[in-house]
Amino acid sequence: MNKGYLKLSMGFWVGAMISPAYAGLSIGDPESELGALTLSATLRANYQDKDYGVPVSDQKIKFDTAIVKLDYQSQDWFGKAEYRCYQYDTLCDFSTLVDGYVGYKLNSTDHVTLGLQPIPFGPGTFWDSSFYAGINNTMGLQDAHNLGVNYHVELPSKTKVDLAYFATDGGNYVGNSRDAARYTANLVHSADPAKTDLNEKNMWMARVKQELTFLKNPDLKVSVGGSYWYSDIENNRNAQNGSRKAWALFNQVHYKNFAMTLTGGSLAINNQDPLNPYSSTLGSFETEYDIANKGHFYSVDTSYSFKNVRDGLNVSPYVVFSGFEKKQKGFNDSIRNIVGVLFDYKDISVYSEYVMSKSDPFVGGSGNALASGDDAKWKKLLNFTFIYRF
Repeated sequence: MNKGYLKLSMGFWVGAMISPAYAGLSIGDPESELGALTLSATLRANYQDKDYGVPVSDQKIKFDTAIVKLDYQSQDWFGKAEYRCYQYDTLCDFSTLVDGYVGYKLNSTDHVTLGLQPIPFGPGTFWDSSFYAGINNTMGLQDAHNLGVNYHVELPSKTKVDLAYFATDGGNYVGNSRDAARYTANLVHSADPAKTDLNEKNMWMARVKQELTFLKNPDLKVSVGGSYWYSDIENNRNAQNGSRKAWALFNQVHYKNFAMTLTGGSLAINNQDPLNPYSSTLGSFETEYDIANKGHFYSVDTSYSFKNVRDGLNVSPYVVFSGFEKKQKGFNDSIRNIVGVLFDYKDISVYSEYVMSKSDPFVGGSGNALASGDDAKWKKLLNFTFIYRF
């Protein structure tokens, strides 16, 4: 890492620790017809200690990400734009648009959103409490952002419904790879002629979430739900059309400061590729890797929040279990489990977590880890992420 950037980022961190906290610069009134515009930013640094079975020499604090957000709110309209700049070797050698959408409020609960936005699949944008996220994130199911329109409605029965159509994926942005400079893990045009060359489009999604209103305990909130995803997949090598079919069921429980989310579902990709009938190539964060076309996935998240432990400090331990059980005979399952603690103080957050994985392309695994899989050995990662919001 460039020493100048390290000194700059560390100097900023010292200043952040001693300066008054504030959250963005806002102009206007969100309750007015004209509305309010809010500009905010986030800086992140991290430290990692990898136990992958081979020697590594990157145990150092380094600058990770700069995030800029622009939010708009008015009586009838809302919108958001978010851009991220990452540093692998040099500053902003990978950068990407995460969100860019506008929305119209039909009433206090219902709205329509158009643009690059989170997809309504699974229990929410995030399925767990960790920073590194479960294996479902690497599969492109959790925290996925695509280009389309979403209609959200809430019924008097405490039922929330999302109906969405995404014309295409989130797109490829600034980086060194052919088609993997992406925030979301999408099917990509691989740089390797031996791998797939796919384009996903016409993504239809529906999600229903039901709050269980018959529970009379005011401290207990329980909801159940399900989501479905169907899309067309173009094979650019033979002009054939395939499809993706996926579903997910979920259950969320909140009792006082305790929270638990259970998610399980199935993935089935038909890529119409006779050379790779059992796997397809994804790309994200400047990395290409294959995923098994068929399998079941799961995620179990439990967390507890200790509020105001001292002078406004919140401490939240969490445990995440996640996996992808592949249907193809001979393919090894992928697992990512995480134990961690989140420390929140004003505009400063620190994630400290221990990640344990098998057949995981982002934790010591190969490009085939999420497809045919690697060996049965655990790969371990100690990850600290430092976040300052302003």
